[in-house]
Amino acid sequence: MQVTETQNEGLKRTLKVVVGADELGKRFSERLDEIKDRVQLKGFRKGKVPAPHLKKVFGRSLMAEILEQTIKETSSKAIEEANERPAAQPSVSLPEDKDEMERVFSGEADLAYSMSFEVLPDFEIVDLKSLQLVRLVSEVETEAIDKAINELVDRGTTWAPEEGRAAADGDRLTIDFAGKLGEEAFEGGTGEDVQIVLGQGNFIPGFEDGLQGVKAGDTPTIKAVFPDDYPVDTLAGKEATFDVTVKEVAAPVRPEVNDDFAKTLGVESLDTLKTLVRQQIQNEYDSASRSKLKREILDQLEKAHSFELPPSLVENEFEAIWQQFNENLKRSGKTLEDEGKTEEGARDDYRKIAERRVRLGLVVGEIGERNKIQISQDELRQSLIEQARRFPGQEKAVYEYYEKTPGALSELRAPIFEDKVVDFILSKAKSTEKKVSKDELFEQVAAATET
Repeated sequence: MQVTETQNEGLKRTLKVVVGADELGKRFSERLDEIKDRVQLKGFRKGKVPAPHLKKVFGRSLMAEILEQTIKETSSKAIEEANERPAAQPSVSLPEDKDEMERVFSGEADLAYSMSFEVLPDFEIVDLKSLQLVRLVSEVETEAIDKAINELVDRGTTWAPEEGRAAADGDRLTIDFAGKLGEEAFEGGTGEDVQIVLGQGNFIPGFEDGLQGVKAGDTPTIKAVFPDDYPVDTLAGKEATFDVTVKEVAAPVRPEVNDDFAKTLGVESLDTLKTLVRQQIQNEYDSASRSKLKREILDQLEKAHSFELPPSLVENEFEAIWQQFNENLKRSGKTLEDEGKTEEGARDDYRKIAERRVRLGLVVGEIGERNKIQISQDELRQSLIEQARRFPGQEKAVYEYYEKTPGALSELRAPIFEDKVVDFILSKAKSTEKKVSKDELFEQVAAATET
């Protein structure tokens, strides 16, 4: 094998690789020997087909197989010997001259091909000890615990129908209704045995107001106006009339917050329930704080590193982002104009995001590689289990997807690797704690996410 570098400009490389006809012939003969004892052709006993006949019948397909394997092996070896780190799969170009390729297939000519690729840039990693980080800390207040427990109580609320009860906020009504615009019924404007809890605001403005004070058996006519931003254009901003039949008014029966209530949730006491709720809320706060801290780390890493990016990586990342953006627009029924953007401006914005992701991906990957950060099989297995739990009843299908889909496990491996690198950086960087309220914590997290 002979290798010649024909391009070395920035991150672009092109190698010309030549594999001699003698080498190809040797590989061909070895492959022919491998199959001769297994081949059975009409008119010949198994293993007794003459080599010239085998070559005539299978020669071209065998040579195609050998060329493919040879290119795979020699391209990898050429890159290794050149001490290059390709950013993506190299592009291989075979001779365009058909006569030349026929001579290669017939064993009369050397195989010569070109291999083009972009390499990963060389850059120095910032001294991680120089990073200055602020970890936001928020403690769980009693009000948050009480609110969470009240939400559990709400979910445990039952309903007791009462004859003659006048409906008020908090009551659950069971109704039939038929809506009209003027004298015409409209699609989706009717319902039977619909349950509505007054005061929750789940219907259009004015509808619940018309149900205040009604009793089972009442048949009120209610006027209500659809909001201007209602998703159905034919209804947005329109006044509708609803003929309603009240079938039931039920009062809420809320469980008393005590040890017995805690036991209905599988907890031994109310104090234990409060402790568990506090821990859950604290975990949410800590997760939000880590999210903010991680964003701060990535921001500082981006600012500290400036180097040329492989164009193909940026383009692939941009195309993925741009496709997702357009799919989201289509799903929401909006246009770029609705978002206050032009296509040119949106493309510029998302290309910058693509460049940021590629740069940070390279930096994070380099930090992980230099510090020998690995992902264990147990970590990958646990991530797969957690992924499967997100789809109750479909766990088997999830496992099969990750087992059979090429590259699927990389989707699980990437976030684990990134989190481990973040943990490593945190162990080296200088960080201070800053106590903040819950509202301030989540405001800062939201602000960091938007930028």
